[in-house]
Amino acid sequence: MALADRWLLPEGIKELLPPEARQAELMRRRLLDLYNTWGYDLVMPPLVEHLESLLTGTGHDLDLNTFKLTDRMSGHTLGVRADITPQVARIDAHRLRTQGPSRLCYCGSVLHTHPANMLASRNPLQIGAELYGHAGVESDAEVISLMLETLLSVGIQGSLTLDLGHVGVFRALTRRAGLSGEQRSAFIDLLQRKALPEITPFVAGLGLDAQLSAQLIQLARLNGTLACLDEALELFCDTPEAVAAIKYLQALAARLAQRHPGLGFYFDLSELRGYHYHTGVVFAAYTPAYGQALAKGGRYDEIGQDFGRARPATGFSADLNTLLDVAGLRAELESAVLAPDQQDASLQAKITELRNQGQRVIQALDNETLPAGCDRRLVLRNQEWVLAPL
Repeated sequence: MALADRWLLPEGIKELLPPEARQAELMRRRLLDLYNTWGYDLVMPPLVEHLESLLTGTGHDLDLNTFKLTDRMSGHTLGVRADITPQVARIDAHRLRTQGPSRLCYCGSVLHTHPANMLASRNPLQIGAELYGHAGVESDAEVISLMLETLLSVGIQGSLTLDLGHVGVFRALTRRAGLSGEQRSAFIDLLQRKALPEITPFVAGLGLDAQLSAQLIQLARLNGTLACLDEALELFCDTPEAVAAIKYLQALAARLAQRHPGLGFYFDLSELRGYHYHTGVVFAAYTPAYGQALAKGGRYDEIGQDFGRARPATGFSADLNTLLDVAGLRAELESAVLAPDQQDASLQAKITELRNQGQRVIQALDNETLPAGCDRRLVLRNQEWVLAPL
């Protein structure tokens, strides 16, 4: 790299400067305090771990998105975390070993080999919450409600839409069809691309009976309002596991609609994001002002298995920097008080008093240019230091 280019950051890597960095930090504190009021305890996993820990079990989907390096002390291969969720699962399963439900939250930087989408950075500031030890609509509803509250706290304005799906429907149908791993992967690709013209010939080539073939073909079209779930119940009535998954979505949506009257719902039974990662309901929050999911999550009951404790689990995560951008919050420099460069005990006492009150005080350095943001100054009047307009 040429000397003149050394200030450049790697492609897709972003940094925050004043005053945006301060804004992000204040919002981080606000959200973590919010999670604390809901009973979620903060954890701070390390940036780097043994690669096997980061990619174990359901974390294998992260392999291609994880930077790898060799530890010079041990010779082991380490990974720079691309997702904090597997780390929190390790903490719950192996370090805390809580009896009964446990609620954990986090906020930290992650690093991706590739951006999640064209609008994303490769070093998002991931914030999220996880609930372990409970399998049921109650815990999924709690986590989704906290996700929605997160968006409101950041200042996301306008209507929100919750996208809901359940991988259990796909799994039940493909199990009945006896699809091989290769066939299942090909079908997932078609569903994710909503490649309707390609799905019909693909299913026809599987050699299944007419009823099951029709069910697989219709799966890609089962999306939209709550009415699509009623249609799915009728269509998949001969598949108990699929029926159970659909009724679960109905119960979850009813609970959420009661808690959040203005929330919009969109159901998609072919949503298989993180198929090898999730085991039940999957969800994401959208707003018309942004083309990608603002926050997303789901149920992943097997995530702690390789750590010796496969507890039920559900959670969500988001990129805090993206949320602040979408919220359109305009960061401004905080106002500050300018103090003169004098070695005066009473002046230092006044500076300390103001700082203890949370005010920003900048003490001049010789003939320093006026610091940015100063709108008041400390002046000595009648043997007392007082604030005056600058």
